[in-house]
Amino acid sequence: MKSTSLSLIAGTVALAAVTGFAALTAPGDGGTTEAKAATRLPVERSSLLCPAPGLSDLAETTYTSFTPAGGGEAGTAELKQSTSTTADDATNKDGNKDKKDKKGEKAKAKADSGKPVVSLKEPGKPATADESGADAPALVGTATGRLAPGWTTQQTTTVEAGGARGLLGVSCTGPDTDFWFPAASTAKSREDYVHLTNPDDTAAVADIELYGPDGTLKSDVGEGITVPARSSVPVLISTLTSEVAEDVTAHVTTRTGRVGAVVRAADEGVGSDWLAASADPTGTLVLPGIPADATSVRLVAFAPGDDDADLKVKLLAKNGAISPAGHEDLHVKSRMTAGVDLKDITRGEAGSLLLTPARGGKGTPVVAALRVVRGKGDAQEVGYIPATGPVGAQATVADNRAKGSTLSLTAPGATATVKVTASAGSGGGEQAVKTYTVKGGTTLAVTPPVPSGLKGSYALTVETQSGGPVHAARTLALPQDGIQMFTVQTLPDDGGTVEVPAAEQDLSVLDD
Repeated sequence: MKSTSLSLIAGTVALAAVTGFAALTAPGDGGTTEAKAATRLPVERSSLLCPAPGLSDLAETTYTSFTPAGGGEAGTAELKQSTSTTADDATNKDGNKDKKDKKGEKAKAKADSGKPVVSLKEPGKPATADESGADAPALVGTATGRLAPGWTTQQTTTVEAGGARGLLGVSCTGPDTDFWFPAASTAKSREDYVHLTNPDDTAAVADIELYGPDGTLKSDVGEGITVPARSSVPVLISTLTSEVAEDVTAHVTTRTGRVGAVVRAADEGVGSDWLAASADPTGTLVLPGIPADATSVRLVAFAPGDDDADLKVKLLAKNGAISPAGHEDLHVKSRMTAGVDLKDITRGEAGSLLLTPARGGKGTPVVAALRVVRGKGDAQEVGYIPATGPVGAQATVADNRAKGSTLSLTAPGATATVKVTASAGSGGGEQAVKTYTVKGGTTLAVTPPVPSGLKGSYALTVETQSGGPVHAARTLALPQDGIQMFTVQTLPDDGGTVEVPAAEQDLSVLDD
């Protein structure tokens, strides 16, 4: 076969892979052969990273791992311990890269043992594991085969007393190179840590930039933070700058490698919770799942580009959109963090916040998050809701209990219908399914279906059936000693399928 023919084949296959189709013309033939359009197929591999939950000797943590039922080849889904380290180790402040304390050696030995903390055996049924105390490390996990599409893990920690008191919940994240965290803080009453977890076998290098109400917060130590292979590094935000600001946006990027990133925010006297990353910057944002009994709601937004952003602020409640009196509009200056206290905006009715460009069109890209407080006085508890993308084809949240779960469904545009599946329980029970219609411009807050004969916890999977996009969030409430402890997790599309280009070869192009 001629080398020119080989080159032609290689070029044709490459073109098909990039564009999803190939139009090939045979010599002397005016006809063309077109490959099939790209199709969506289940992913074959997923990665998840859970931050180190240990904040107190009183911490009790539950991991709940789940993959929606589906076909495909057999696979595995396991989360193993990382080798935790400290921010000082990561930045090598002592100048000695080889220096490790006994605790670090012990953690590494345990991580190297290879025994998973939680292992999922089959789709459609959650697997759980428990950890206690302050020394529980971060987890690094991989799912393959039929356990990979839609794999999710919820980390739920209860701390009943002390400065870290609260119910802390987070959906373990996939690795990435860019994260935005509006609603962080360097205030004296706050103790916020950025947790960086590296899933790979080589070190990652990350930068943390901070932006306050007046722009960039000066920092020299937020650059070049080394996160060793398969390790986790907690970085106290207030140590990165001497400037104090109530509202701060933290921007995490990597120079090399990739990490999972999430912020643990503790507020003296108010409790603590995890702050997950906001959806990528865009002109229209939805922040779903504000509890009906919220006593304080603070909106924090940031415009990362060169232009200011002017936003319309609306609460999408049960019966339609409401403009909060005195806060109908929000001006966000370029690269400056804007915060506004919306107080008890829900007034006894669960809702979601919708931010849209004031002048229409696509608007200036922004990121945003809410700091939500329930209760009063010594019985306050805090939670965070980042802006999130729509459910899309499918989204799942794990660790729902027989009581205490509320599912919020928001249709910012057209009316939509979704199917909600409650999985089998981790200890037994049969799945339950229910369909909901969400009217356009409203939020529907429901007690989700519970599996019949439930034992243990279960997962909720939301699928869009028809109509416009739907944004969703799950509130888990576990009251303790009169305190309405709660945590909110959003449900963006789980990315369980990917678009795969289809190519069709036409061997008539070969001319020997």
